[in-house]
Amino acid sequence: MLLLLILLSSAVALIIIGAVVDGMLYLLSIGVLLLVVAVLYLLVRSVLRRRSRPTTL
Repeated sequence: MLLLLILLSSAVALIIIGAVVDGMLYLLSIGVLLLVVAVLYLLVRSVLRRRSRPTTL
């Protein structure tokens, strides 16, 4: 969970800096990429957690 929080906070910071500072479009791109990676990490983690639970009758 700590990794997810670090990825999300880094993504938001890079997106804000990239959007505000002129000529820093690459930071905006890196921030969006980090945001996508964080969301994919969250999805994969939730799918794997859902599969590992045994079903009870």
